[in-house]
Amino acid sequence: MPMLNQLRQDHANMARMLHVLQLKQKTLAEGERPNFQLVREVVDYILDYQDSFSQPLEHVCSERLQELAPETEAVTERLAKDYRALKAQLKRLSGDLDMILMDAVVPMDRFADDLKAYLDAHRAYLRDERELLFPLIREHFSEDDLQRLAEALPEGATTELERLQEAYPELYAELRDAPEPVT
Repeated sequence: MPMLNQLRQDHANMARMLHVLQLKQKTLAEGERPNFQLVREVVDYILDYQDSFSQPLEHVCSERLQELAPETEAVTERLAKDYRALKAQLKRLSGDLDMILMDAVVPMDRFADDLKAYLDAHRAYLRDERELLFPLIREHFSEDDLQRLAEALPEGATTELERLQEAYPELYAELRDAPEPVT
């Protein structure tokens, strides 16, 4: 099932992104100033990735699962709700980053706490997708469903990482050096 392999790879790539953010959050929690421009690049990348890949994936998967197995509605609705909350958290962090980069006064302890809460929530969301959504896809989707899903989505994380390498060489270097996430 190449589509499920792509989803697993996308999760691994996102886990690397979250690891980079976690390193910056720890720096901040220790009272030091991280590279906020790099944090900005990670946040922008994740927001863009959510809009261009994650959100369409969630929509297409949820619709098809509800057609094939209506009993999955509670799971897909919960994941959609959690996803919207996650995106709202990230947008708030993005706004705070704008303020920080403009040298506005933003309480760093609050920003560090908000960043940690976001990281915890995003990791929980990835775990729920892995433990709840992926098994439902494996159980209910035929090869044709998976092929249609692949065709309905923009290109995956591999292309995104190539674009990232060109657009944000410093961030790409951090990602390349990040340890392989445990999934």
